[in-house]
Amino acid sequence: MKYKFLSIISAGIILFTSCQSKSQAENASVQDSTSQTTKNQAETEPAIDVSKIKVADAKTILARKQVPILCYHQVRNWKPTDGKVGKDYIVEIQNFKDQMKMLADSGYHTILPDQLYAYLNTGAKLPSKPIMLTFDDTDMDQFTVVRPTLDKYGYKAVYFIMTVSIGRKGKFVDYMTKEQIKQLSDEGNVIGSHTYDHKNFKKYAGKDWEEQLDKPTKKLEEITGKKMTEFAYPFGLWNAEGIPELKKRGFRMAYQLSTKRDEKDPLFTIRRIIASGYWSPKTLSNSIKNSF
Repeated sequence: MKYKFLSIISAGIILFTSCQSKSQAENASVQDSTSQTTKNQAETEPAIDVSKIKVADAKTILARKQVPILCYHQVRNWKPTDGKVGKDYIVEIQNFKDQMKMLADSGYHTILPDQLYAYLNTGAKLPSKPIMLTFDDTDMDQFTVVRPTLDKYGYKAVYFIMTVSIGRKGKFVDYMTKEQIKQLSDEGNVIGSHTYDHKNFKKYAGKDWEEQLDKPTKKLEEITGKKMTEFAYPFGLWNAEGIPELKKRGFRMAYQLSTKRDEKDPLFTIRRIIASGYWSPKTLSNSIKNSF
């Protein structure tokens, strides 16, 4: 009787362990499937032939609902040396991960410039709850922290590169290498220009156009093997006089920050908002809704 009782207990333990392992395997399979589905959705977006798109008139573009576009800079934990203003541009690592989870849980889908360009000019359909993620200044954490976080959700982004900093190691922050920038591009992200050394666009004159636009464009095109079509104004500052210079150089769209769009050239004054380091995921969610 004693041995029979022990046999029953042993059988129960084996059965429980088997069921638990099966349940865990099924859960993992579901999670993997969900993750893969998200990635597949991002990877199977049909290519857009933007070369065939005719630029719409300004009134048509301005009438379309704006797509939320977030601007990030550094993604790292705050240091004692970081000032109050500086922290506005530094989103701590866990907070950034929580923000991206909030976007995914809220049903946001990232889009890239080709999709935005097609939508603004032709009204082309966008995924539900579209959003664009942009990262300025070439910081290394955008590769080591941002990239794997976005990959988890099948998200893609636009990286605006300041070419003076490529491959440099700074006192407070390191910067991405040419190889890392190319990898981001090869993986389906978009690389855009953010000038040579962040000089105020409104002050460009003479050789500035060559130093701040032409040379950085050439360098980034050599790195990625792709044409540069997107430009982000340093500090978000722009002037109407400089827009023809961007057009002349083949740029298709340019991104400012939160000021009013130009009534004649809305494609060259696309609005973004800075994702503040002080914002929780909930605050970010509210800011997206209120700003766009």
